Amino acid sequence: MPLFFIIVLSVHALVNFYIGIRGWQALEFYPALRPWFVFLIVIAFLAYPTGRILEKFWYHPIPISLHWFGAFWFAVMLYATLLLLFVDLARIVNLFVPFVGKLSGGNIPALKLAVFGIVSMITIFTVGLGHINAWTPKIVRLDLVIPKQAGQMEYLRIVAASDIHMGTIIGKRRTEKLVNTVNSLNPDIILFAGDIVDEDVGPVIKQNLGASLLQLHAPYGVYACTGNHEYIGGGEKPIAYLEGHGIKVLRDTALLINNSFYVVGREDLHKRFASGQARKSLDELLSDADKSRPLILLDHQPQNLHEAEIAGIDLQLSGHTHYGQLWPLGYVTDRIFELSRGYLQKGNTHYYVSTGFGTWGPPVRTGNRPEILVINLYFKQ
Repeated sequence: MPLFFIIVLSVHALVNFYIGIRGWQALEFYPALRPWFVFLIVIAFLAYPTGRILEKFWYHPIPISLHWFGAFWFAVMLYATLLLLFVDLARIVNLFVPFVGKLSGGNIPALKLAVFGIVSMITIFTVGLGHINAWTPKIVRLDLVIPKQAGQMEYLRIVAASDIHMGTIIGKRRTEKLVNTVNSLNPDIILFAGDIVDEDVGPVIKQNLGASLLQLHAPYGVYACTGNHEYIGGGEKPIAYLEGHGIKVLRDTALLINNSFYVVGREDLHKRFASGQARKSLDELLSDADKSRPLILLDHQPQNLHEAEIAGIDLQLSGHTHYGQLWPLGYVTDRIFELSRGYLQKGNTHYYVSTGFGTWGPPVRTGNRPEILVINLYFKQ
């Protein structure tokens, strides 16, 4: 884990250095602005880690503002870097096919400033639209048939979400929006596929976000599995907070609901790194279950999908990927996961990987929209 953070900070520093160098070069026309630009880059580089550290013991508008500014800066870094790399590619092309001289009319400093200004405007526009997009979840609806009997039940409406990441960024307003939207969809049962809390439960407690969670209502209850962020945030403390605010966290547990169907919650794979203990296999979890009943699995990370199919799971709900959250990172998650968003059927097992409701890092989505999932399950009679 320390090595991971060293690598992340090193990349973070190099990207900021690259943007800083290109900005310094662009300000050749206005040298008096160069020290102010360097100051901005340094503040942007330090904002996120400083804000996250300070708010642990001083939850005040200053560290909160640093957290927000630093979070937005991650998205700015991505798109500024992509655009500047495109500009650098054009500079390489110019070595073989000269065109910059004609384009600039001989005034290279003015062209540098203009290009950097265009890069800045495109970046700000992209991040701004992505922020608006991140605040406008869509409702995804699926109708699925499970060829099993569920007692006297013919039908079950599931409303599900993943990756809420409650904390400083996903605060009271977003949490209330989630709760109000979920309740308006008239669920029979509410399921959360992990990462309800964004690492540190402190901001969740200080904002009393649990009061909103207590307003979730469904006849058969509210259930969740753990995600990697629950364990990054200490494991037991965020889980206990969720349990104390109306959410039953299923930790390697198969629970029979209404003597009709099972909800199975797997511990997140991150448990091994957090506690040194591996999670149970699906065979262990289902050893006492009646597999003639419908089996609904919550498993945060969509790894090893074949395990659910072999175990006879009827529906698996996952999250984790955010489908990259920021374009073009969805292409990366497609390479990592067999299914990195949306629906898939393998044999008799249905899978859905949600893009998530909240955001991690930047409060921006450019590769997809946040979502809440409504699944109408129809059972064999």
